[in-house]
Amino acid sequence: MKTLAIFSAFLAAIALVVIAAEPPAAATYVDHDKVAETFAKGGALAKGDDFTASVLRRTAAGQVEVHEKETDIFYITAGEATFVTGGTIVGGKVSKAGQLLGTDIEGGVIHHLTKGDIITIPAGVPHWFKEVKSPIYYYMVKVLRP
Repeated sequence: MKTLAIFSAFLAAIALVVIAAEPPAAATYVDHDKVAETFAKGGALAKGDDFTASVLRRTAAGQVEVHEKETDIFYITAGEATFVTGGTIVGGKVSKAGQLLGTDIEGGVIHHLTKGDIITIPAGVPHWFKEVKSPIYYYMVKVLRP
């Protein structure tokens, strides 16, 4: 009997949490024509409170970046680049809230990115397209943490 009372209290507590929880956000759907158009031109695909999805193109090296609250996930669809992750950012300056830009990375790991590769860069990790050997196209998902 005591077990039943404890179990009932547990179920009541779960019900209160479920009732108090915010409703989930609606699903985001992007049809195949919009996806194909975005892959051809680049740009944003979808955005929510905790993510963004885009198609990007690089033709040259960029600056070192560190995102304090964003994890980047890249899927390379074409091209070739030397990409560096980790280590210590050199010359890091705040470019906007939650982001640093720098000029170099000391002690990072070098990756040779080509079509079909996936790389994830957790929030707080310096990263950099150091060299772009041929224009690189990639699908990027940014996962935002609170």
